[in-house]
Amino acid sequence: MNRIITISREFGSGGREIGRRLAEKMGIAYYDQEIITELMKRTDFAEEYVRHMEETAPIPLLPITTAHTFGSPTNYVVEQNLKFYMQESKVIRDFAEKSDCVIVGRCADYTLREMNPVRIFIYADMESKIARCRSKNSDVDALDDRELRQKIISVDKKRARYYKFYVEQVWGDKANYDLCINTSRFPEVKTIIPGLEQLVTGFGH
Repeated sequence: MNRIITISREFGSGGREIGRRLAEKMGIAYYDQEIITELMKRTDFAEEYVRHMEETAPIPLLPITTAHTFGSPTNYVVEQNLKFYMQESKVIRDFAEKSDCVIVGRCADYTLREMNPVRIFIYADMESKIARCRSKNSDVDALDDRELRQKIISVDKKRARYYKFYVEQVWGDKANYDLCINTSRFPEVKTIIPGLEQLVTGFGH
């Protein structure tokens, strides 16, 4: 079975960079935006639609798995979200079956649970996330600190709601991960990579 590493991360914590650098260090595949590209190839979804679906999740009257199990979806929107999730999950599973890899976000830790992935959650305090966003993301240049703080809170709430909606687990709960890493004390996350590679390699497989 392939070695699979999933990265869940708070906005501004450096999780995406850690995933990319870890994949490079280990010489294995890295999947993030590549999942969107492949999903667009397999479906008639536009990129804007895919990004919208990944960033939002409706609040159904019943948990999505309950509605699906009993064959009574709460509404059309829920059905469309379930359809999207199943198609994206198929892409993720296909990538994971091809080779060793790092996969960022998209509930991959749950989707690939039967493949025994190393599940990592990356987080940081608010001040560190603001500073990292300022240094890495020019899209936030027009925002003052208060506005950026609200953006970070908003994105993380959406990620938590997305995770809860599809897998009925709590995003960021340490019980759902093998490693939780606080990057607040590491302004340059690349310094984490050598030690993280050793930890990941040491996991039973």
